[in-house]
Amino acid sequence: MFYHIKELQFDARVSRPDPRFARILLEQFGGANGELSASMQYFVQAFSCRNPYPDKYDMLMDIATEELGHLEIVGATIQMLLGPVNARMKDVVEDVEIMKMMEGNATKEEYIHQAFTNPQFLAIAPGSPMFTNSNGVPWCASYISGNAELTVDLQSDIAAESRAKIVYEALIPLTDDPEVKRTLDFLMTREVTHFQQFQAALESIEPHFPPGVFETNPKYSNLYFNMSKGEDYRGSWNEGKSCRLNEEWQYIENPCEYTRQTNGMRDIKPQGTKRTEKGVRERDKKLAKQRCNEVLSATPERDLSWNREEHYHERELIDTE
Repeated sequence: MFYHIKELQFDARVSRPDPRFARILLEQFGGANGELSASMQYFVQAFSCRNPYPDKYDMLMDIATEELGHLEIVGATIQMLLGPVNARMKDVVEDVEIMKMMEGNATKEEYIHQAFTNPQFLAIAPGSPMFTNSNGVPWCASYISGNAELTVDLQSDIAAESRAKIVYEALIPLTDDPEVKRTLDFLMTREVTHFQQFQAALESIEPHFPPGVFETNPKYSNLYFNMSKGEDYRGSWNEGKSCRLNEEWQYIENPCEYTRQTNGMRDIKPQGTKRTEKGVRERDKKLAKQRCNEVLSATPERDLSWNREEHYHERELIDTE
């Protein structure tokens, strides 16, 4: 159940109309890394963890709902930036100078030239935000990532918040309006907040690396292949110990020769690691059973109800008072 409150979470304001920046801001309305994408991604991901991870379901739904509020903030800001465009465009009898809408910031020809890159913004829905990016490419569900595996989904969410934050960083310098900057600053900051919440949720699941169930094969997990000619660089990504599995990196100077010597990577024994194939198989079985039981133990086989039983008890108490 959603309940709409007719106030924005952040009091978005605009000093003066700026249709050009309104078009750019569409990136966060209907773009791949925009607020609609974030809201729908967390909304979809929440369903699969409703039973095994009710706490994560609560968090994902809370953040998904907040992202809807952010979508409303972006849409409201776009609407205010468009100013009188909607009204002016309705005066189809007169040859209205679009320059007047822009308060002298652009000529009619310049405005129409910009519209060529996103004609729908001017011709189909003038004066209103649309679910497209800044170049008029329609939003699509392929932007959404949901794998029904929480250790994967949360890492995807961390990346999504990172990308959204970078987009806001790029948008802020493109407007001179201090009020719009304040709105973008709020939205950018909330991306970092959500990043931390997803990170904390991921770390509360043990184990959460590698993602999923399989621990991966110790024969290949710490091999670094030098796949390029020229100056080579060494660092924590190819020497010393790996950051998660704590294995010693094995630097393969000549991948072609190594592949031939090992019979196409078949005749390899684990090196630089304490993990063994036998131990990995045993832990894989144990974790698979654990994850399976987490879902099965929380999911009834009959008479399923999405609403918790205690919710009905609360309602009955209210009704009887």
